[in-house]
Amino acid sequence: MEVLLKAVVLGIVQGLTEFLPISSSGHLLLGRKLLGLSEAGLLLDTMLHFGTLIAVTVVFWKDIVYMIKNPFSKLALLIIAGTIPTVIIGFTFKDFFEEIALTGSTVGWGFLITGTLLWVADNMKTKGTKDISEISFKDALIVGTLQGAAIFPAVSRSGSTIAGALFRGINRQSAARFSFLLSLPAILGAVVLQGAKLAGGQVESIGLVPILFGTLAAALSGYVAVKWMLAILQRGSLKIFSFYVWFLGVGVLGAQHLGVF
Repeated sequence: MEVLLKAVVLGIVQGLTEFLPISSSGHLLLGRKLLGLSEAGLLLDTMLHFGTLIAVTVVFWKDIVYMIKNPFSKLALLIIAGTIPTVIIGFTFKDFFEEIALTGSTVGWGFLITGTLLWVADNMKTKGTKDISEISFKDALIVGTLQGAAIFPAVSRSGSTIAGALFRGINRQSAARFSFLLSLPAILGAVVLQGAKLAGGQVESIGLVPILFGTLAAALSGYVAVKWMLAILQRGSLKIFSFYVWFLGVGVLGAQHLGVF
């Protein structure tokens, strides 16, 4: 039962932080350490990502169906264009950042970077006016590059892509929509890569039931996070997330300095 509860907690953490601009990688690393699930297994990681994939698919199923039916539509090509730099950065620096993630040595700095990106984007004097139909391929490449850079531990993928879209003059609602659509191939790619490792025998399972409940928790919390984020960007401010990740970053750096993390 204890392992089941811990898996559910990690699922909720994954679902919320994948789409809220506060970094899922950083929170999962902290969550694993606090819950004692540092070696929970690759299968759990894969299924938690699969849960978040379900969440964003449910919210944007109309867009997904449209792109499947119209693979050469501008929206589909924009998502492909934005995915290209993500893939290049991911494969080029994968081993380097995986090594950093294992130690957690830069997590505090990653949170601070995320907070700064959100603060600057939220304080832009000129608000974006471009809707999703006006996004250019240059915009998509720049946002995709920022998504690739978010492989750095504790740098938020959603935070980086939303901030990048705002920097490019895209309105807040379209920035969120494009960010979440761009997450689809990124999350799917992570699931496929982790699945390939599983097929190669790299399995450290914590049990089927905890994994299933963790996946469900990730899907449900991810759905809530996507809906919440869309609402926030319509009416609210990103500053609260800046304060939160700055506080977390300073706390992690302090803990590392004291030798307790």
